[in-house]
Order: sequence, then C-alpha cells, then structure tokens
Amino acid sequence: MHALLRDVANDPEKLMVNKALEETGRFKRMSLETDEDEHSIEMHLPYVYKVFENHLDRVKIVPILVGALTETTERQYGQLLAPYLEDPENLFIVSTDFCHWGHRFNYTYYEDKAGVVTQSLAQSSNGGSGSGKSTIPTSPKIFESIRKLDHEGMEKIESQSHSAFCKYLSRTKNTICGRHPIGVLMAALEHVKAPATHRTRFVHYSQSSSAISISDSSVSYASAFVQREA
Repeated sequence: MHALLRDVANDPEKLMVNKALEETGRFKRMSLETDEDEHSIEMHLPYVYKVFENHLDRVKIVPILVGALTETTERQYGQLLAPYLEDPENLFIVSTDFCHWGHRFNYTYYEDKAGVVTQSLAQSSNGGSGSGKSTIPTSPKIFESIRKLDHEGMEKIESQSHSAFCKYLSRTKNTICGRHPIGVLMAALEHVKAPATHRTRFVHYSQSSSAISISDSSVSYASAFVQREA
C-alpha cells in the first residue's frame, strides 16, 4: 500500500504550502519518533487514494498533526488556516472519533432522565457499599446516555460556534480524541470572509457496543461534512 500511495502523499508541489506554513513560526516538523507513533494519516491515506484514484495527478497532501491546544491557540491556528479553507481547490479532512466510555478510558459520565449528571458513574455506584457489585442504570441505559452526550457535541459542531463547542467539552469532558483538530476547523470557519456560506452536517453515528453496565466499554464514531454553499 505504501508504494501505491507514495505519489499521493509525497508530491513535491506541496512543499510550497509547507514552506508558507513554516514561515508563520507556528508550525514545525515532527520528530521521527512522533511520526512513527502517529497513525492517523496512515488511516486516512487508503480512503483518500480510493476516492481520488482517477485524479491522482491533482491531489497534493499536506498532513498537519494537531496537539493539545488551548481554545485561544485553536483560534490562532484557525485564523492561519482560514485562507486555505476559503480556497475551493482545497479539501480539509479531520480525523476523530467520539466518546470513549468505560473504566479503561477513565471516563464513565452518565446523565439520568432528570438531567442529573454523574461525572464518574463507577465511583458513585461502588463507593461506600463495600460489595463491589456494579449498578446497572436503566433510565436511561448507559449507551443511551452516551448517545445523548455525543449528539449534544454534534449539535455544537453543527452550530459552527467554536466557543459553544469548547464550553461543551469543558463541562462534559467528553473524550473526543480529535477535539482539537475539530476546534481548529471550527475556528477557521469563523474566520472565513462569509461563514454563513458554509454548512456543517452529520450523516452517521454509531457505537462499538451498547454499554449497559459500568463494567462495559464503548467507543463512539460520527461522520460529518462541511459544505460550501453557492
């Protein structure tokens, strides 16, 4: 697969964009160790190759690895990337999944039907009893609570309000691993000349399993696109 993708991933013409970004002083080349540890681009490329297999001569890829940024820094990078987002010749692809729920992710957020939130369901269920038995919430079930949590985040993203998405993350601590790339894209959308011409819409949502007990675990997945309207 590396041989098939080499022309897509390493076209020399992308060097002009690399140079322009580096000259801002806000980007640097990742180390070999970081590059070897990072797998997101490796997951992207086969799909990019498949989608553009009949137009490979037109595809130039500029991978950007986004680290842990503050809300302010996300806005700064969004402003830097906004001109590229405005150019209809460019396509931005953001990689993420959604909620990682369970003991092994150290995240067991739960909201009951009355809207009462338990930040750590496991501690609440086991604490004090000494029995070690797991409570199984049923109103709603855990996977239903996760779905509600994720869909709230999806609504914030669709609203294209960067600050609203950041406030949501601060309140829920949802374990969306691509939250910072999403934040940069949302900030970039706010910096384009006519943000009202861009529409964000989710088209798919799923969970790896339907968690019902605090001993279960689950990872959520969602897909969305940003469309530039005429």
